[in-house]
Amino acid sequence: MEDGFLMEVCVDSVESAVNAERGGAGRIELCAGLVEGGTTPSMGLLQVVKQCVRVPVFVMIRPRGGDFLYSDREVEVMKADIRLAKLHGADGLVFGALTEDGRIDTELCTALLAACRPLPVTFHRAFDMVHDPQVALETLISLGFERVLTSGCDSSALEGLSLIKKLAEQAKGRIVVVPGGGITERNLQRILEGSTVSEFHCSARSARDSGMKFRNPNVAMGASFSAPEYSIKVADVAKVRTLNAIAKNIL
Repeated sequence: MEDGFLMEVCVDSVESAVNAERGGAGRIELCAGLVEGGTTPSMGLLQVVKQCVRVPVFVMIRPRGGDFLYSDREVEVMKADIRLAKLHGADGLVFGALTEDGRIDTELCTALLAACRPLPVTFHRAFDMVHDPQVALETLISLGFERVLTSGCDSSALEGLSLIKKLAEQAKGRIVVVPGGGITERNLQRILEGSTVSEFHCSARSARDSGMKFRNPNVAMGASFSAPEYSIKVADVAKVRTLNAIAKNIL
């Protein structure tokens, strides 16, 4: 933050975490399943990432892809994952939960926040699915969330920039509004200059070819929409450095 903007990079591997730190990330959001928008990572991944990086690691608590309306059993999984993440060195936690009518689930969030403390907590992009974002922001502030990650309730942070600006102004320092969603070196300057935010969130990934020499083109391990079997997406040191440099030059 001494350079004005803090860059958070979402990662789903040790390699990406190391690359993010090397490129200048100030914080890591650790997930699994980025193709689904991020789910809870394994505790093994958290343990090894914590051994390899020094920047704070915030852990995603999301038991599945899809919506943010959770069953009682899913809530038990989330509480167990929070306990384990704290045990294995998480520096912060990231979750979100909504009611069926698109409002913040205050009862569930209160219980999960209590389980997370004393660690800082970010409400993730479930926020982009709320019925009324300005009312939802006040709810998050009253609950005590430190941050909210948002694309401005649009397809990307650039598309949602006007709402991000309004939310940051509404927050008045009571919660950190973190733009995220489709942020690249091509649009970061516009997003930072067009809002009053102090942090931003990105993945900064590039695809690299698998090291496999024998390949079976007839079999895929996931659904038809999943990533190609022999292409691996990792945080790109050069991209992270470029984004960091753009942020610094805006000062």
